[in-house]
Amino acid sequence: MGMLAWFVHGYNDANMLTPTYILILFIVSTLGLAWALFTLFSYHRSSHNARFVGFIDLCFVGAFIAGVYYLRFITGADCTNISRGSSYDVTFGIFGSASVNGLDVSVNKTCAMLKAAFAFGIMNCIFFFITAVMAWSHGDHAAEKEKRVYVEERRSSSHHHHRRRSHSGSRHGGSRRSSHSHSRAYV
Repeated sequence: MGMLAWFVHGYNDANMLTPTYILILFIVSTLGLAWALFTLFSYHRSSHNARFVGFIDLCFVGAFIAGVYYLRFITGADCTNISRGSSYDVTFGIFGSASVNGLDVSVNKTCAMLKAAFAFGIMNCIFFFITAVMAWSHGDHAAEKEKRVYVEERRSSSHHHHRRRSHSGSRHGGSRRSSHSHSRAYV
């Protein structure tokens, strides 16, 4: 996201419109980062609605695919130029000497950063897909576990209530008031 922010800032400083291929990937990356942080810090809430989290992650997969599709032209670009540099003579004392040719490497920073953003977009597609599958599968386990806990809690409270009812009727002259509630609260 930092590389894309560098591009957006550069176009903004030059008072030019940011190209679509940069802007789409920048917006999707920013929203994806915010979503990832939100689900990370609110895991106790997101574990109860894991299927929704998985669905939103799949939406991000599609958005990243769109961003990578708009940036696909960069795959054929050659961002580096390697040329023969000056020659160096190296002496090894009594073992002789050698002539070594140097290399001059020049890198087009803009092109290289766009290629890196393209690669990160593909990686984000893969990572969001993995988290979507994991959230979707976690939703099944969380729902089954919640249902099982609720059924067990209901059974134990009804047995407790029946026992309490039989004892309270004989001791306290028929008072059948329960001291606990059967309601559940989700936070």
